[in-house]
Amino acid sequence: MRVVSLVPSLTEAVAVTLPGALVGVTDWCSHPAGLRAARIGGTKNPAVDRIVSLAPDLVLANEEENRPADLDALRAAGLDVLVTEVRTVPQALAELDRVLTACGAPGRPGWLAGAEEVWASLPEPVERATAVVPVWRRPWMVLGRDTFAGDVLARLGVDHLYAGHPERYPRVPLEELRATAPDLVVLPDEPYRFTADDGPEAFPGLPCALVSGRHLTWYGPSLTAAPRVLAGALRAAHR
Repeated sequence: MRVVSLVPSLTEAVAVTLPGALVGVTDWCSHPAGLRAARIGGTKNPAVDRIVSLAPDLVLANEEENRPADLDALRAAGLDVLVTEVRTVPQALAELDRVLTACGAPGRPGWLAGAEEVWASLPEPVERATAVVPVWRRPWMVLGRDTFAGDVLARLGVDHLYAGHPERYPRVPLEELRATAPDLVVLPDEPYRFTADDGPEAFPGLPCALVSGRHLTWYGPSLTAAPRVLAGALRAAHR
């Protein structure tokens, strides 16, 4: 099986489960380290001709991360494209099972079974907190409705204040974000790389949690450690 992945999360899942299956990945596919596969451009601007030249049996994509026009071009070239939809943790686990089966995995890998167990056994949060979750600045954009990251946080006791917004990633003026007076601000290091020196200064007086974007937004082997890693970062914001 020859696979091209246009989704960093799925790249890691396939590489860990089926070493050697990937023949093409995006420039943003950073895990696992040392991955050997042709680079075919970004998630939003893949080199369609390059992908076609790799003659993959299957191209992996996601309805949020990849553009329909690119996927249509790949299908028009005769390639089989599997498109995932991931907006909750249970949906992520089910889609990962579907993807790995389509790629020829002989059975459910141990890391996926472990991730399912970790999330199924997660205790109900004793306390809940409200948050705003910026994913970009200049302009400021935050998590809105129906996002995987929002579901991850909700399961850890964090309710983001724009979960009911009609848009999934609304642009919101900074003054409005401050005015919501959340219990904390969650700042991931991707897609925008928020750091201790770039982000918290915009929210004076509010606790800011700097979190791993991979553990917040990726669905793959990182799901196993995500509850522990994220919970630690959220606790650190209140110290």
